[in-house]
Amino acid sequence: MNLDNEKLKIINWIANLSDESIIYKIKLLREQEKNTDWWDEISEAEKASIKRGLEDAKAGRVVPHEEVRKKYEQYL
Repeated sequence: MNLDNEKLKIINWIANLSDESIIYKIKLLREQEKNTDWWDEISEAEKASIKRGLEDAKAGRVVPHEEVRKKYEQYL
């Protein structure tokens, strides 16, 4: 991989972005300190979704990977 070439591809991609949420996330990435916890950077909706998922897992409301894979194999 040519690092300079990859940088130029990323610059071009960013220059053509119109999705403000992606631009905001890129800005956060640039500004964040190395010790910043990702949990502090996500939205409250994302945190709530993760918490619901953990509660579902603890309560046994999960579907085994193999079962999901069989169901969606045709799309992979």
